[in-house]
Amino acid sequence: MFLENTVNHKEQFGWIEVICGSMFSGKTEELIRRLKRAQFARQRVEIFKPAIDIRYDDEKVVSHDENEIRSTPVPAAANIRLLADGCDVIGIDEAQFFDDEIVSVCNDLANKGVRVIVAGLDMDFKGNPFGPMPALMATAEYVTKVHAVCTRTGNLANYSFRKSGNDQLVMLGETAEYEPLSRAAFYKAMLEEKVKRMNVQSPENVSGKKSGSNSNE
Repeated sequence: MFLENTVNHKEQFGWIEVICGSMFSGKTEELIRRLKRAQFARQRVEIFKPAIDIRYDDEKVVSHDENEIRSTPVPAAANIRLLADGCDVIGIDEAQFFDDEIVSVCNDLANKGVRVIVAGLDMDFKGNPFGPMPALMATAEYVTKVHAVCTRTGNLANYSFRKSGNDQLVMLGETAEYEPLSRAAFYKAMLEEKVKRMNVQSPENVSGKKSGSNSNE
């Protein structure tokens, strides 16, 4: 359970909160909820997102259920350090897309007394730790792991399965490209993909293509 830190004016250090999980798990929704509460409390809040994320809006951070908050798109983590001066609370969405400097940026801000709230995918579409997220989770005071619902089993889902054959690590997408899966469903889906690729690249298929090409010559 997430417990927000109490304010101790004798201690000038801030802290880092990480919200992580699979796609469609409500990470951005939870980020927006916390930031809007800070705004309601009249704290100085700034929100940042990677400039490449233009799925819903060029500037706003928007959740899958269309909840939104104004943000500043930045091309690199270093820009956040320059633009965060004078803030009480900093929000960062889709942190997995930032370069590794995002870790030192968040820690530097927290050391200056800023509350830093970060949301991002903890694993990529292959089930591996994603970008700077592991380091952020390790250095954060609070880590909240949220879950989606598996589209195949109805169980809790913590994997983001890519339905397309694209192998690029960074690929923005929605339900047409991704679906949240449980561990069992993800393992089965990945195994099926592996079998498909083995069949496509099998010696029989390769020799068949070669013999076919020779007959055409």
